[in-house]
Amino acid sequence: MTALLDITALSAGYGQVPVIHEVDIHVDAGEIVTVIGPNGAGKTTLLNAVMGVLPAQGGVALAGTAIAGLNVEERVAAGISLVSERRELFGPMSVEDNLILGGWLHRGRHAGAGTGIADIFALFPRLKERRRQAARTLSGGERQMLAIGRALMARPRVLLLDEPSLGLAPRIVAEMLGNIAALRARGVAVLLVEQNARAALRIADRGYVMELGRFALAGPSDALAGDDRIARLYLGHKLPGQPAAPPVTAAYTSNK
Repeated sequence: MTALLDITALSAGYGQVPVIHEVDIHVDAGEIVTVIGPNGAGKTTLLNAVMGVLPAQGGVALAGTAIAGLNVEERVAAGISLVSERRELFGPMSVEDNLILGGWLHRGRHAGAGTGIADIFALFPRLKERRRQAARTLSGGERQMLAIGRALMARPRVLLLDEPSLGLAPRIVAEMLGNIAALRARGVAVLLVEQNARAALRIADRGYVMELGRFALAGPSDALAGDDRIARLYLGHKLPGQPAAPPVTAAYTSNK
């Protein structure tokens, strides 16, 4: 079965400085896949390379069609959207106008665009309450909701999320990740880079652990969350009574 998003031997960096090295990752339709790891591991670089923001070598395919040669706008049209950690909203514009701009590709289909906004307001009711407010007046959590909503207005088949919980209070993080989990029912696949490894593994189907630009471990989220080494390094604790982690090759797919 062909993965919805299939990345093979992808390498990218900044200028002459390589950051990620021949990584392989796939995301199936309706699946949430998370990438965790320390700061500087290359997680954001991975998303930017998949989106075409950075030049890269290797393969990127959407539903079996190669898109590595497409620019950012063409990848959006093909069905991929990125929400960066900076959120990059149009601050002086209203919530509703930001959403309308997100659906610009579908501007000729009035009914479809209207339905899209209704769907976003159903997913994020707070945005409906703030629809006339300028984006710059929103709280951090509301700005993140708007950034995700605007990306969804492009009707992506795959949504790339870079640190959606960054700077948010724990209660808002829980709400935000719950909204992300709800995207499964809408058939949207999600590739999630998240600093809160515990929360990310809780909502994801599978996870990858990135270290120094390569995937050190990959497997089902519950297996990663239960791994002693992952618990100590990324979840902030050692599981009580947890036996030593099995060899990587025995329990996980390794990209080393």
